[in-house]
Amino acid sequence: MTSTWVEPSSTATALLLLGRGADPSSERGVDCPGELPPPSDPSLVARAAAAKAALGDRVFILGHHYQRDEVIQFADVTGDSFKLAREAAARPDAEYIVFCGVHFMAESADILTSDAQRVVLPDLAAGCSMADMAALSQVEAAWETLTELDLAGSTVPVTYMNSSADIKGFVGRNGGVVCTSSNAERALRWAFERGQRILFLPDQHLGRNTAVLKLGLDLDDCVLYDPHKPDGGLTPDQLRRARMILWRGHCSVHGRFTRSSVDEIRARVPGVTVLVHPECRHEVVTAADLVGSTEYIINTITSAPAGSAWAVGTELNLVRRLAHAHPDKQIMFLDRTVCYCSTMNRIDLPHLVWALEELVAGRVPNQITVDPDTARHARAALDQMLALP
Repeated sequence: MTSTWVEPSSTATALLLLGRGADPSSERGVDCPGELPPPSDPSLVARAAAAKAALGDRVFILGHHYQRDEVIQFADVTGDSFKLAREAAARPDAEYIVFCGVHFMAESADILTSDAQRVVLPDLAAGCSMADMAALSQVEAAWETLTELDLAGSTVPVTYMNSSADIKGFVGRNGGVVCTSSNAERALRWAFERGQRILFLPDQHLGRNTAVLKLGLDLDDCVLYDPHKPDGGLTPDQLRRARMILWRGHCSVHGRFTRSSVDEIRARVPGVTVLVHPECRHEVVTAADLVGSTEYIINTITSAPAGSAWAVGTELNLVRRLAHAHPDKQIMFLDRTVCYCSTMNRIDLPHLVWALEELVAGRVPNQITVDPDTARHARAALDQMLALP
């Protein structure tokens, strides 16, 4: 069934950015089953510190790089999605894993941790629009199309870490692999050793950029599969000839950057180095000076010489944090438009305080669990990623 997308009102968008709105059509949950502290409560920092101290080693708090500073200050570890999931798995003595990120990240943590550990997402509405662009039923329908054309046997599914447990499970069941933005090149090379083509989920831009810029494929080798069109909007001949079948998905943050953003900042700041994430559009990535994962961006800025100027194309919380940490460098956001990750931004200090105080009271709020069968197949795809050469 074809869905209809409606442009949200400015008020609705503002509320989402503030963590006070909801998108019921795509979010898994929007309400706390308890009383949320008001954001104006001046004791929130002290309450968070007290609850964390009371829990001691029983709790391990993970903070994604895109989180607000008010939340990051309480994280035991910060990092990208896969680093945080691995950190959770490396803490078997922690009874509670509080994941300050988004839903698919908490799912991965649940998959990689033991049955005795419980993963908590402070706000169930902290989803990921990119992950939601690939539903299991849609991907299974695409695979059925490939099967009917006798192409599934020569196609290897690869999914970005930014996907649901259901999609990771599908990839694991069908002999594929999970990738991150750091190891996407290795994952694609591994897949091409095993098949003629790749079904890449769910981020078209990471798939295209990696295939063309790292593996030397042509843009014509890539086709775009639209799950809202019959057979993805592609002919059998297009599917047969394709090397990369890219899912029509994207990051709502990184997809906002344009070639004009790059041109404008180069004209405004002579000598600036443009550094962008590979989730950006192909036209942006090819116009940039450097391209890399979140960890690559952080390491590059950290090691850059004093006095250098950088325009960074990634989420604004991270860019602001980098600018604050390196006052000897000129670090700016690539675009003039404010670009927070609205769903990541939902986890604020009131939600974190509420979750921690619930744990202190002996109640486990917003526990994220993945069913055993899905977890088993998703774990196979994750383990295959870890085994990449």
